[in-house]
Amino acid sequence: MAEGSWIAACQVDDIDPEDVVPFEHEGTDYAIYRSPADEFYATAGHCTHERELLCNGLVMDNIIECPKHNGRFDYATGEARGAPAIDDLQTYPVKVENGTVYLGIG
Repeated sequence: MAEGSWIAACQVDDIDPEDVVPFEHEGTDYAIYRSPADEFYATAGHCTHERELLCNGLVMDNIIECPKHNGRFDYATGEARGAPAIDDLQTYPVKVENGTVYLGIG
């Protein structure tokens, strides 16, 4: 895949404000978030602690809480914000065009 490729991940209406949805592309899991302020973000799809899928977690403001051990991350920056998670999440650029959320990968 060419560097800087944009992949259609979902529709804007697929994500409620203050929520997360999964997205899988070529065997890699991602998590797509919609903030309370209607901004969109993307991170790696698994917690850095024990690789639990984050799409099953709880979103509060700009924090995603892992469903397994309650590790927390700032989904806008990827910063680990609560034990047992200590390693930051990979983040990805996101853009919205014509109601479609695109994930920048590559």
